[in-house]
Amino acid sequence: MDLWLIWLMIAAVLAVAEIFTLTAALGLLSVAALVTAGSAAVGLPVPLQFLVFATVSTVTVLFVRPIALRHVLQPQTARFGVDALVGKAAHVVSEVTGQGGRVRIDGEEWTARAYDETLVIPAGKTVDVIEISGATAIVYPRD
Repeated sequence: MDLWLIWLMIAAVLAVAEIFTLTAALGLLSVAALVTAGSAAVGLPVPLQFLVFATVSTVTVLFVRPIALRHVLQPQTARFGVDALVGKAAHVVSEVTGQGGRVRIDGEEWTARAYDETLVIPAGKTVDVIEISGATAIVYPRD
């Protein structure tokens, strides 16, 4: 069996292992094995193939992996869906109590409950959305 084919199989095994571990290290080793497969295909001797593999592995794991992890581990900056509604202002459409009511958030009407169950918020007031629980906005009046 040709050496470049062996390196190609090693690259494939490492790539599959990376899918299950998500560490970025095995994926970079897979890239190194792929580069080595290319060098073996052009006829580089075996000792130089190992040198290519070691060099590419070292460079990618030491320099590329930290950059990749830094990008993966960044906190999410934008909120989507109902999470984006938390903190927004809402207009009370019908009286909101601890039991229920209706508010309009960004043009959409939502069922609502007062954050403090003893509060009664009359229609026409502006409230802040504290959280979303299912399809109900938990709100608190603005002062």
